[in-house]
Amino acid sequence: MNTHTGFQGRSLLTWQDYTPEEIRYLLDLSKQVKTEAKQGAVQQRFLGKTLALLFEKRSTRTRCAFETAFGEEGGHPVFLSTQDIQLGVKESIEDTARVLGRMFSAIQFRGFKQATVEALATYSGVPVYNGLTDEFHPTQVLADIMTLEESFGNAKGRKLCFVGDGRNNVARSLMLICSKLGVHFTVITPPSLNPDLKLKETCKPFAAASGANIRVTADIAEVSGADAIYTDVWASMGEEAQKDARARLLAPYQVNQALMTRTGRKDSIFLHCLPAIKGEEVSADVIDGPQSRAWDEAENRKHTIKAIMLATLR
Repeated sequence: MNTHTGFQGRSLLTWQDYTPEEIRYLLDLSKQVKTEAKQGAVQQRFLGKTLALLFEKRSTRTRCAFETAFGEEGGHPVFLSTQDIQLGVKESIEDTARVLGRMFSAIQFRGFKQATVEALATYSGVPVYNGLTDEFHPTQVLADIMTLEESFGNAKGRKLCFVGDGRNNVARSLMLICSKLGVHFTVITPPSLNPDLKLKETCKPFAAASGANIRVTADIAEVSGADAIYTDVWASMGEEAQKDARARLLAPYQVNQALMTRTGRKDSIFLHCLPAIKGEEVSADVIDGPQSRAWDEAENRKHTIKAIMLATLR
């Protein structure tokens, strides 16, 4: 396996600190790892290593991807929920980080505050992977770009439209990774759910360097010509109380067959980070239909997560 010297010991908190070349390396490594899996190759590249999996929020794909990717390579993953350890309750995040860093080769965190995953990275002394916070979901969007490339080749110059809640962690992370990789990214959302100005300013120089066209609009007609349409649930974890109001606001932004047709292309694909609420943000005929790549995308969470850990732990 080809190795890249710049990754050893690094954390992944957002894509902001990774160069386009480094992201490209991780995508290529992800594809190599997926090929190995399809060939039935058994490796033990994490033999003798341990991974702490810290979860404040429930998870299907992220937990399963980290546990199976690490375990298949001979490593030992340990699942720790807030019911299991003193994560910021009787012990500070900093002290938990110091202890876990002495016992584990790496840490994955999935929870609420971005500040928590940043503190773990600062004080643990080992690689820390952001498995989702309220602000960012970096491992998800690497799998999204991989899935886009499986349909269309290199993602640079492709058009990806996110339709729905433009403030959520996936939309924000897509804006960042697309601006780095030269993917034309449009957020189609009601103005009250626009992504924050600070993030758009952060992405501006990256987009200028890569040639990415980053847009935010309320106009659903902007899906015209899109290679891919992406959506996510209308109320993220922790926002359940706003579910009804959000459903009324976002009903015109449902991804259904009529919307997919508005791309004007028969080869456009549909993406979703899952779990999906069929009949709300997406119609069942789209997510279960021939244009959907949601299940490939879910599988690719595992391959991209394995590649991230291989690059940073070996």
